[in-house]
Amino acid sequence: MTTYRWKDLTDGQKAAALTAASVQLSLAATAWTDLAFRPAAQVRGRKGVWALVIAVNFLGPILYFWRGVNHHAAAVP
Repeated sequence: MTTYRWKDLTDGQKAAALTAASVQLSLAATAWTDLAFRPAAQVRGRKGVWALVIAVNFLGPILYFWRGVNHHAAAVP
């Protein structure tokens, strides 16, 4: 297995890595913020479990918005 260091990467590889990290952090921050402010009645399952799921790279936040949010639940005033 070859280990690469940051200095060994090309400029394009560095840009791709930084872009992927930025997208991941943005997705996670958006999902955690939504989870924090969304009433528990509008979340499928326990909020604590979803907070952990969101920490999983890319897949966690996508799963939260796809399966965790109950879009058909009545809005709480």
